[in-house]
Amino acid sequence: MAGAREFKRRIRSVQSTQQITKAMKMVAASKLRRCQMRAEESRPYTETLQNTLADLAAVATEIKHPLLAVRENVRKVLYVVVTGDRGLCGAYNTNLIKEVGDAIRHDERAVESGIVAVGRRAADFFKKRGGLIAEWTGLSDYVNYSDAKEIADYIMEAYANEQVDEVYLVYARFVNALRQIPTVSRLLPVATPQAEDGETARKEEYIYEPSAKAILGSLIPRYVGSQVYHAMLEGKASEQGARMTAMGNATENAAEIVRSLTLEMNKERQAAITNELIDIVGGSEALSK
Repeated sequence: MAGAREFKRRIRSVQSTQQITKAMKMVAASKLRRCQMRAEESRPYTETLQNTLADLAAVATEIKHPLLAVRENVRKVLYVVVTGDRGLCGAYNTNLIKEVGDAIRHDERAVESGIVAVGRRAADFFKKRGGLIAEWTGLSDYVNYSDAKEIADYIMEAYANEQVDEVYLVYARFVNALRQIPTVSRLLPVATPQAEDGETARKEEYIYEPSAKAILGSLIPRYVGSQVYHAMLEGKASEQGARMTAMGNATENAAEIVRSLTLEMNKERQAAITNELIDIVGGSEALSK
């Protein structure tokens, strides 16, 4: 019965793995609820701030700000890539890294590309491939605005000092636990409605207090920080959703393997019993002669 013992050992091993994946699914599901709620709650504020800033920049065309300046000669493009620190979440991290590679390859301007990695998976990948400028890893599963502000300050300083000429955010937009959409959006320079949608800027006249310049100076850093913060929230919700789905699939696969191994073990046991019965019957017939 050595074969049966081997089957039992393999079944226990798979069942142990199944318990781990089931526990990870439950943990990811509990984290997903909070991450999803925070991501969805941040969307109205982020969209309103973006629209307000874009309208203000379009109307107050005489106002100059270093983060609004569109540079004709783009030499270096910065990609802020938001991935996870850990794996076991299916193709979530791989899809984001692939999206960055596609964006770089499809840019026909032949510009230099730089990477700011938010998450260990992106950092490890681009350390090997090259192009990594800065990294933020080991962040909490519950994103803090202070972390996003630190990243945003680094980005704004690099853009204001003309170290980079364009900045793009690469993150996964959360739809549901089964669907996360890799997204590439331009962060800097801030796009006006005319530049973004091909429409004319709004013609309403506004009275600003204290002044349009002061409002822009206050809103732009907040806008950049909110965009990075929102991308990190969306990324965490997407990561937990992808991990919950992946661990759910792994748990189901483990159960299927256990069923298959149990069936094979029973077949092996029945074959061994049949052989023993044949030996007994054969021996009994030999003694009766």
